[in-house]
Amino acid sequence: MKWYRAAGILTVCLFVVVSRQARAAGAQAPGPDVATADSAPLFRVFLTDGTSLVSYGELARLDDQVVFSMPTSPSAAAPQLQLINIPSDRVDWRRTVSYAESVRATRYLSTRAQADYDLLTTDIAQVLNDVGQTDESVRRLAIVEQARKRLADWPAAHYNFKRDEIQQMLGTLDEAIADLKAAAGGSTFDLTFVAAATEPSAAEPILPAPSARETIEQTLRAAQLTSSPAERVSLLTVAASALDAEAANLPAAWAASTRTAVAVQLAREVETDRTYQALSGRMLRLATERAALADVRGVQRVFASIRANDERLGGLRPDAVASMTAAVDAQLEEARRLRLARDSWALRAPDLRAYREKMTESLTRLQRMVPLLEDIKALAGSGPTALGSILRWAGQIRRTMATIVPPAELSEAHNLLASAVQLADSAAQIRREAAINGNMTRAWDASSAAAGALMLVDRGRTELQFALRPPQLAR
Repeated sequence: MKWYRAAGILTVCLFVVVSRQARAAGAQAPGPDVATADSAPLFRVFLTDGTSLVSYGELARLDDQVVFSMPTSPSAAAPQLQLINIPSDRVDWRRTVSYAESVRATRYLSTRAQADYDLLTTDIAQVLNDVGQTDESVRRLAIVEQARKRLADWPAAHYNFKRDEIQQMLGTLDEAIADLKAAAGGSTFDLTFVAAATEPSAAEPILPAPSARETIEQTLRAAQLTSSPAERVSLLTVAASALDAEAANLPAAWAASTRTAVAVQLAREVETDRTYQALSGRMLRLATERAALADVRGVQRVFASIRANDERLGGLRPDAVASMTAAVDAQLEEARRLRLARDSWALRAPDLRAYREKMTESLTRLQRMVPLLEDIKALAGSGPTALGSILRWAGQIRRTMATIVPPAELSEAHNLLASAVQLADSAAQIRREAAINGNMTRAWDASSAAAGALMLVDRGRTELQFALRPPQLAR
């Protein structure tokens, strides 16, 4: 039957084409601009001004930024790479995407295309050979149609590799399908089987690897595009090093003028960094001083000063300004907290001062006790007059404090002073007992009680002084 003849002819054609392509592949080596399997492809990031930057491997688009690795040396074997971060609105995406597709196609055609094509034709040939093992005409037709569809879909998914050869195979398969349909009693022919394969779309031409001069120029171009001062300085430094390393491969006049320009830019960047660092230190000191005074309005004026200075400097360091603003904002929050605390303290100040006035005489007596308690603590000798004074003053202070209700803020200090008075009284009584009995152990007990009383007097007075003064920022 005709379909057996067509299938046989197609099988023979497939093997002839495979053999011919294998010989061609062996005789043709990849050109200098064709990526090999073990090297990363060089993509291009085209810019809206018509220039481009080389990307070592695929780029990544993150929000409004484009990130990629750019070679900063002309070496293809071991290039030096720099991570580049530029605004996405500076990229010509139509050309960049088209060029990336061209690179992928070129890499595929020079590495895997022939092997994939060989596998396809071998599989198709095997399918057609298997058709002869099937007795049912409908089943034979389905097998051939499936093989035809796979063959027709293959070029579009493989960068149109061997498109013309596959088109010829499709013509032969269409004849076989027509014969099979006639044998199966069909009277119509599906026009989808004779549709031509899709024409390859216009692609961005592959550019050669950049020369030493082009590599330096694109490094300087990337330095102009980046918004990061640190990255800009890094790229300028790399370019300056490359000018020295590649001096033999560069036009002397161009290298000299470029080296001067790079040195000027680096000096400008360093000076700008120094200026903004000085501004940051000055603004933060000013904000800190005003926050310590609870001067909320004063701290707020620092923001206006930052903006004015940044405008005067040309707005060259947005990151530094953002950092300054955040630091001053923290001081503004501190100033507001301190202002609230001082307002609260001012409302409570009359009660605090009233407590201090009521405690003035008791605090004076406590202060007179201190040297007498120091003697008991040091076992330096305490006569009847000293011990009697401690006991008398302790009693007077206890009676006075019992009549005073301290404000909530001073309750801890009040309790500390009350405990100090109690320990002072105990120290005097124990010391008297030790002296009467000549008991050294009790003398040391009195020393411990005196030490505790002195410690509590000091803590109580500190707490009282802290509560009676306006709140301060914790530093």
